[in-house]
Amino acid sequence: MDTDALARARNVRFLSCDVDGVLTDARIYVDDLGHEMKAFSALDGVAMHLLAGAGIAVAWITGSPAPAVSHRAQRLKVPHVLLDVADKLPAWNALRERLGFAPEACAHIGDDLPDVPVMRACGFAVTVPHAPAAVREHAHYVTAREGGAGAVRELAELILAAQGHALDRVPTRAA
Repeated sequence: MDTDALARARNVRFLSCDVDGVLTDARIYVDDLGHEMKAFSALDGVAMHLLAGAGIAVAWITGSPAPAVSHRAQRLKVPHVLLDVADKLPAWNALRERLGFAPEACAHIGDDLPDVPVMRACGFAVTVPHAPAAVREHAHYVTAREGGAGAVRELAELILAAQGHALDRVPTRAA
């Protein structure tokens, strides 16, 4: 493990996540009535609970307006969900300032160009393997797992291990 990534992970108090391509596999299913469906990983669901249990704030910031995102976030008790955000940096800055976090105490995981401004601004920028080169070049860490297949769980475990938290307890909330 890269010592720079570990040092950055040690400082994280706030994690913001993109949704499509990070919490999902980037595929969007649309039925005949125009309803959008997404597949989320239960591994990432447990990650939300592990992070919350360690006192790390979590937010989802997405360009998607899909109700499926809100439904999944509510199920996982993710307290900060910003939907239909075209320009993520101002939204991220406003949220982190409201929560009282300096940029250095923040991590962001994203997979495409709208995430790059936040990745440049935060203390620990993370992406997934399928991200374009123009995104990967701004990352301090690239997960081994793909988006929608436990990438956020991998990141959560990295952050928690870097901070000395035990990873062998079962979360009290369902994933």
